[in-house]
Amino acid sequence: MNEAPSELVYAGFWPRLGSKLLDFLILLPLAPFMIWGERHFRLFDVYRLVPMTLFSIFYFIFLVARLGGTPGKLLMGIRIAELDGSAVTTSAAIIRQLPELVLATAAAVALCAPLLEVSDAQYAEIASSTAERSRFLRENAPPWYQGTSIVFSIWVWGELVVLLTNRKRRALHDFLAGTVVLVTRRTGLGPRRGTPASAAQMSD
Repeated sequence: MNEAPSELVYAGFWPRLGSKLLDFLILLPLAPFMIWGERHFRLFDVYRLVPMTLFSIFYFIFLVARLGGTPGKLLMGIRIAELDGSAVTTSAAIIRQLPELVLATAAAVALCAPLLEVSDAQYAEIASSTAERSRFLRENAPPWYQGTSIVFSIWVWGELVVLLTNRKRRALHDFLAGTVVLVTRRTGLGPRRGTPASAAQMSD
């Protein structure tokens, strides 16, 4: 879709939350495999780091640039677009996801570090319990892991606060990338009706 619609309808909090839940459900079948791998192979997280990063780029950047949204967003009847309603560009799709991708990857790298120092025998003692394994990784991660976690938390809460406090329901990553999330079909979850595209551009 290359032409902007005559009137933009901005997706509110609930459709966007619904799309995230749908994406979670779509990706949920991967969870049992991840849990199995973490329990049986000490370096599983190390080996999966690059493939999972590439998959995240495919799912949250390539599909957005190609289709206008993740599968969850498309199922919810919403799409990511430029401010005038035209199709989102590849550069905008990258910028939009980059902060979360960098922070998540940094945290994952930090949690991989303890796995390189512990022996297989020591790992076997903690791997049977997901909670115990997570505690071990957090406690033995490099010092900068804590800082990364704090920044990540600030980013997530900042996203929510900004989303709820502006008329077009743009999150922080939308402001960074110059994007909006628009309703393409009614979902019954209270989309916000905006102004005509020309007026919307003037208001920014």
